[in-house]
Amino acid sequence: MIKEVIVVEGRDDTVAIRRAVQADTIETGGSAINQRILKRIALAQERRGVIVLTDPDHAGERIRKIIANKVPGCKHAFIPEADATRKGDIGVENASPEAIRHALARVHTSYEGAPSLIDWEDLIAAGLIVHPQAAARRMEIGNLLGIGYCNGKQFHKRLSVFQITREEFSEALSQIEREGL
Repeated sequence: MIKEVIVVEGRDDTVAIRRAVQADTIETGGSAINQRILKRIALAQERRGVIVLTDPDHAGERIRKIIANKVPGCKHAFIPEADATRKGDIGVENASPEAIRHALARVHTSYEGAPSLIDWEDLIAAGLIVHPQAAARRMEIGNLLGIGYCNGKQFHKRLSVFQITREEFSEALSQIEREGL
């Protein structure tokens, strides 16, 4: 049984979570997250802790940001888009139990305002911004680090917020370079 309450978008996500692990969930009802749901999430965070596991799409990122701003200290788990897509539909409900367990095994706690351990210049040197393959490289490294995919500015912020170390960053960068990306 996972101690923390997992926040998902809908009922189908809860079903997928329960196929993978034994855990309690709070459903946001999609992107129309309201104050009542945010209060439930805050109470769960206070009592048991919270893991946010939303869809790897724009709406999921919007929900994740709302929760992170209103309920500090939540943990975050990310499923790569490729592992959450079936027949063109992106969502946690499409992920295999193994992909869900893998994401939950690699949760990160959000530390808003934390100092960045990776500089903007490091991202340029790594080809993660201002590079023809930057988006693909960010996607691969984001998946390896368990922080998901986003644009360059958000990627830099996530590295800071989730306190990704230089060692973790270098290891992921070396891996994608070995794979030829």
